[in-house]
Amino acid sequence: MTTGGTAPAAGTGQTGRTVTTSIPARLDRLPWSRWHWSIVIGLGTVWILDGLEVTVVGNIASRLSEPGSGLPITSGQVTGIAAALYVAGACAGALFWGRLTDLWGRKKLFMITLAVYLGATALTAIAFDTWWFFLFRFLTGFGIGGEYAAINSAIDELIPAKYRGRVDLMINGSFWLGAVGGSLLSIVALNTSIFPANVGWRLTFALGAVLALVILLVRRHVPESPRWLLIHGRDEEAERIVSDIEQRVEAEKGEPLPRPEGELTIHQRKSVTFTEIARTVFSQYRRRAVLGFSLFIGQAFLYNAITFGFGAILTTFYDVPSGSTGYYFAVIALGNFLGPLLLGKLFDTVGRRVMISGTYLVSGLLLFGTAWLFDRGSLSAATLTACWCAVLFVASAGASSAYLTVSEVFPMETRAMSIAFFYAIGTAAGGISGPLLFAELTGTGKVADTVLAFQIGAGLMCAAGLVAVFLAVKAERRSLEDIAQPLTAAASKAKTGRSKPATA
Repeated sequence: MTTGGTAPAAGTGQTGRTVTTSIPARLDRLPWSRWHWSIVIGLGTVWILDGLEVTVVGNIASRLSEPGSGLPITSGQVTGIAAALYVAGACAGALFWGRLTDLWGRKKLFMITLAVYLGATALTAIAFDTWWFFLFRFLTGFGIGGEYAAINSAIDELIPAKYRGRVDLMINGSFWLGAVGGSLLSIVALNTSIFPANVGWRLTFALGAVLALVILLVRRHVPESPRWLLIHGRDEEAERIVSDIEQRVEAEKGEPLPRPEGELTIHQRKSVTFTEIARTVFSQYRRRAVLGFSLFIGQAFLYNAITFGFGAILTTFYDVPSGSTGYYFAVIALGNFLGPLLLGKLFDTVGRRVMISGTYLVSGLLLFGTAWLFDRGSLSAATLTACWCAVLFVASAGASSAYLTVSEVFPMETRAMSIAFFYAIGTAAGGISGPLLFAELTGTGKVADTVLAFQIGAGLMCAAGLVAVFLAVKAERRSLEDIAQPLTAAASKAKTGRSKPATA
């Protein structure tokens, strides 16, 4: 990497210098290694906690509303108001922390947001009144919302272009491993022969806090994004991190790394204004903005509206005991996890446009079919679960691709804020109104009302799939800088070969 001009020395943290670098190309040409697995474990495991949170709350709703739970709350308040507050907190947290992620760096924020989640979850476990439960459900979501921006930014900037799609989908899909764990955990926690009714549900939240502490310790070893460091005038630190990664990978593989291809020239700066972000996203990349909105609204309504109330459907329409809903949810959660895991590679090989549009459209059509069968009375608790498993196997890959899309199709300087913005807007549209509406519909006990909720979710997924047919970006196996040139870029040089270390 070489620098130009007579600006301050490298590594001082000042901005204004012009730097030519091959660091993005050096990261993208790396073969898969144990180091990359450490990134996946350190960053991806938080979605397991998110899945644990959402699933546990959905499954304990009926138990919390029973006498002796320790809280004066109804099942509808848990799946409706508390669920909506959790999502509202996530939306607010995404916007608040997303801006700081672009300003302060990926690592600092994914440590802070996890700490916020840990504290709020622990305090949920000692809830003594409804307002306390509501407050800390909001704050738990506030921490998780910040994770979406910080984690997805870091993942895409550290993972090689060849593997970015499948890794991003797998990590976002790991939410459902947490859902499986939450489902099975709720079975034990809600068993009053093991734990009293006012203790079991508290232990589930306490366990979430303990797991978060373990992840916090593991995450300390994940480095800051070298791409972020470059733009913010810390190129010597970026060089040290990338050189260390290269040495580890070379030692593991036992052979020299291939030459990096391409250099990028940037003007370093500390921050990008909201005006620049808005102009970039909604003017220069407005077609991609429409795509992001569509994907997030479709998946947010489907997941936040339907899965929050799955346990209520089983108890209302099929008389499944509240302590047994976890078995059914574990099945659909497993289908959700297997979708991104098994279909993820196709997003890097077949391509983004075909796979994104295909997963949205197919899952929407399958959900329409499920709604039709449910309306006819043709489904039992087991067959409804099987139908949902098929729908969500496909839908989960599509939903994960929404996060992948908005994290890779906008410039580096706007990445975290773009993820936060589209997540917040899309989730607010489908994730706040969805649980409230769905709790109201399933609360009536009428089949037609629940069918309507299914059809709304299916319709929005199909609509998003059609938008992706025309607007999805062919980002597979391309560097982030090729998909969307950084705002700080001065020029791009198509040059093969390893560059020299930075000099001032």
